[in-house]
This record gives sequence, C-alpha cells and structure tokens, in this order.
Amino acid sequence: MIGGPIGGKIAVTDALTALDVHDTVSRMRAAIVFFVLIFLAGPADAALSVCNRSGHAVRVALGRFNGAHWSSEGWWFIEPTKCARLIENPLDARYYYLYATNELFGVWDGDRNFCVTVFKRFSIEGRARCESRGYYRLGFFEVDTGSQLDWTQTVSDPR
Repeated sequence: MIGGPIGGKIAVTDALTALDVHDTVSRMRAAIVFFVLIFLAGPADAALSVCNRSGHAVRVALGRFNGAHWSSEGWWFIEPTKCARLIENPLDARYYYLYATNELFGVWDGDRNFCVTVFKRFSIEGRARCESRGYYRLGFFEVDTGSQLDWTQTVSDPR
C-alpha cells in the first residue's frame, strides 16, 4: 500500500473515482463525435445517380421541376458498368425525368417532353417551344423516387 493503510485506501479510492469520471467524459466525447459524423455523413451521400448496365456507352439527360420552373440539362456520358451522379445533393422532389440513348442500340425515353441540344452540354429553362428557341424536343421517362433523398436509376439492355 502506498502512503500507509489509510492513505493507501484513500489513494486507490481517489484513483478509481478519477478513472470513472475520466471514462464517463471519454464516453460522452465518443458519443458526440459519433452523432456528429452520422449527421454530416447522411445527407452528403444523397444524390440522383444513373448506372449503365448496358453493353454500350450511353448519354443521359435530366428533366425536373424545382417547384416554380421546369428545366433540363445534360449530357452525361456513362460507360458500361459505370455510374454518374446527375444531382449531387439530397433530392427535393418526388419525380425526375430522364432520357438516355446509346445512339445505335437503344433509347430509354417516355412521353414527358423536354428541350435538349444534340451533343454539347446544356442547361435549359422551360419545356415549351423548344424548336422555336433553337433546341430539339425529346420525350423523357418519369422516375418516381417515392420522395427518397437518394435514388439510383439503372439503364440496361432489353432482354
């Protein structure tokens, strides 16, 4: 015993109390770090992605409504077995619209018309009067995300 029988018991008791306090503080710090990391990691990973499971490179265009205006943008070029993030943030709408083509072997389209350019990148406000504004009009298919913050759409060859 250090410091004699009485001093030794006090020293050990003090040491154990100090360890318990230190251990509690460490646990609290670890919990705070854990929750901060969870909070920061969740939304940062949310996005709208398109994965190409076809045998050929595809180009993809996106149409959407921001609550006030319609817009379209593209082109993302996606190689086979690769994915591209079209929206880098948590999704704020339930419905998005996509058009994809691999030029020779297939097209993924629908009945929702949006304005596009032929090959160069674009960002176009509005869906009306595409041709009179110097754009082409293509039909996009609707993607229902179910109001999820993160969604991945896959395009693949027909079976």
